[in-house]
Amino acid sequence: MQFYSRLTTLRQDHPRLVIALGMFDGVHRGHRSIIKRAVDLAHEIGGESMVFTFSNHPLAVLAPQAVPPQISNNALRRQLIEELGVDILMAIPFTKDLARRTPEDFLALLRDSFAPQILVTGPNYTFGSRGKGTHRMLQRVAGDYGFRAEICPAVQLGGRPVSSTRIRGLIAGGDLAAAEECLGRPFTVLDRVIHGDKRGRTLGFPTANLAIPDAQVMLPNGVYAATAHYGDRDYAALANIGNNPTFPGCNRRIEVNIQDFSADIYDRLLEVRFLQKIRDEEKFDSVATLVAQMHRDRERAKEIWRHCFTSA
Repeated sequence: MQFYSRLTTLRQDHPRLVIALGMFDGVHRGHRSIIKRAVDLAHEIGGESMVFTFSNHPLAVLAPQAVPPQISNNALRRQLIEELGVDILMAIPFTKDLARRTPEDFLALLRDSFAPQILVTGPNYTFGSRGKGTHRMLQRVAGDYGFRAEICPAVQLGGRPVSSTRIRGLIAGGDLAAAEECLGRPFTVLDRVIHGDKRGRTLGFPTANLAIPDAQVMLPNGVYAATAHYGDRDYAALANIGNNPTFPGCNRRIEVNIQDFSADIYDRLLEVRFLQKIRDEEKFDSVATLVAQMHRDRERAKEIWRHCFTSA
């Protein structure tokens, strides 16, 4: 997949583009239906599929106090989009200049930069100043700009549309099963391993630590059965989210104990998929009590891991 982080004119080198439009935070089931439709249409016309999105949420410019937390950071979003077979991803900064453009100006920008054959998006997509451009407008005026528009219906689960807002609530509320159903995959974090206290190795449970950015929606504190993907392998893992209250002074983070793994992966990308909660975070009276509980956590997680790896 080709990747562009700045607005780049592609109309000459890529003359038959089908473009999926959206923020695609989380790349959930609804997003995937839009992106897959763009990929399928590109194959049908002998062209190329492209996702056009922004590297920052438009509200970061329009109303910074109202920016929703991310389900997936840009690295994970890029990976998930590539897995869908997209040929080109362009994720550009949303700027004040873009915010001032009328819907007509935005469509002209797409025409002049890409000359797409087809635009594909969902029913809630808006564009142009103050979000005045809607999917109805897009369908009505697309021909004036030399392309056609296709609007994918919202994906419904439990009688409600799948949306990033819905999924954020499920994750923050700890409903992993419902979040996974809406996402079409386990809730996942992809980030670089940071240095921790190195306390875990003295307890027999060495951990790889991931920061929790303020911009990231996160599960409630607790211990989770998980898998960790590093290199080309998946490993069973226990993931603790929290402040480690047994040891004062710890910042909230994700501590990942990877089973049968000993590599030094500081500053390397680690992907953690959360499978099921084992227990809430607890403060223990002694280190020995903590270690005994960690052994029990691992025993409880074994059946979850077994099911995960045998059904994969």
